[in-house]
Amino acid sequence: QVQLVESGGALVQAGGSLRLSCVASGLTFNNYYAMAWFRQAPGKEREFVVGISWSGGSTYYADSVKGRFTISRDNAKNTMYLQMNSLKPEDTAVYYCAARPSLRIGSGVYEYNYWGQGTQVTVSS
Repeated sequence: QVQLVESGGALVQAGGSLRLSCVASGLTFNNYYAMAWFRQAPGKEREFVVGISWSGGSTYYADSVKGRFTISRDNAKNTMYLQMNSLKPEDTAVYYCAARPSLRIGSGVYEYNYWGQGTQVTVSS
């Protein structure tokens, strides 16, 4: 059974930083699984934040987080990370990690097969 577990969400002031983690189990993490972070704010649809290829060699960021967020993965630890710097109140959302068995990074919610339960990030002004 595939399981993705996020952690690291918290309440932080604007301009601050957080590091999210996503630990995967039940799948061979480096066996061509592209990974991504999505987020969902209250009353809004879930949106793509950033994705990373199975090897970590390719990444794709939403314009809203370019230059502030950095995605990485450690296949030996079956773990993906999201370093978030210069946080803004509009970054407030539940952050989800997702996985898909593909060489390509997808940006659509429908493209991902597996999802975590989410971790809350709240940025105060």
